[in-house]
Amino acid sequence: MATAHHQFSLNRISSITLRHFYLLRNSFARLFEIIYWPFLNVVIWGFITQFLMTNSSIIAKATGLLLGAVLLWDVFFRSQLGVAVSLLEEMWSRNLVNLFITPLRPYEYLLGLFSIGLLRVLVGVVPAMGLAILFYHYSIFDLGWPMWLFFVNLMVMGWWFGLVICGMLMRFGLGAENLAWTCIFLLSPVAGIYYPIATLPEWMQAIAWCLPTAYVFEGMRGLMLNHELSWPLLKGAIWLNIVYMAAGIGFFLLAFENARRDGQLLQSGE
Repeated sequence: MATAHHQFSLNRISSITLRHFYLLRNSFARLFEIIYWPFLNVVIWGFITQFLMTNSSIIAKATGLLLGAVLLWDVFFRSQLGVAVSLLEEMWSRNLVNLFITPLRPYEYLLGLFSIGLLRVLVGVVPAMGLAILFYHYSIFDLGWPMWLFFVNLMVMGWWFGLVICGMLMRFGLGAENLAWTCIFLLSPVAGIYYPIATLPEWMQAIAWCLPTAYVFEGMRGLMLNHELSWPLLKGAIWLNIVYMAAGIGFFLLAFENARRDGQLLQSGE
């Protein structure tokens, strides 16, 4: 005869179900992650279709435009993840407090995060650029030196965006860890990655022009289609990155000081 703990139990199953239900209910980040993927796919590819249907003369150049956009977007994506995931690694291993009982200063830690972000970009994006050359005969280096200006702007944006995520992790703990992956895609419909900002409704255009990505990707398309670099667009991206970087550093340092004061550096759990 089977013992009680070997028998099928709806109670144990419902307990597991309830546990994850409560985690979702009490974590906006987890709930948001489940909802936003289908929504964003419809929004993004819907705009792409609309753009190609109304601009048939560009279809011949669509491969280059899309590949260039994907590669540059990955610079931002990898840079942001490099910053945020590095902090998460310390939180997962409960090592934050060990770091900051050493002489390490917060600004030194920030520079370390930026370095890791750069390393992750180089390791992740450079092979992808080579793959584009090998399989699609497309080289983003054909954009010339302006490509490096786009690269640096997206790298810096990834840094400050990652700092904002790190500040939220300091404040809310590992219950907000999914924000490291979900927040970046929240920007994608208004980033202008695959279609011009003019494709968006006016209220979304207003949001888009508040982000450096809009200026970078509009500049990339202008360079590829018209063979001309728009300096006003480039300057717009640079100034926004300067402002947001200052705000991101301030937000992270404030969140860090609050976490240290409240003893949250000792608590890496949810």
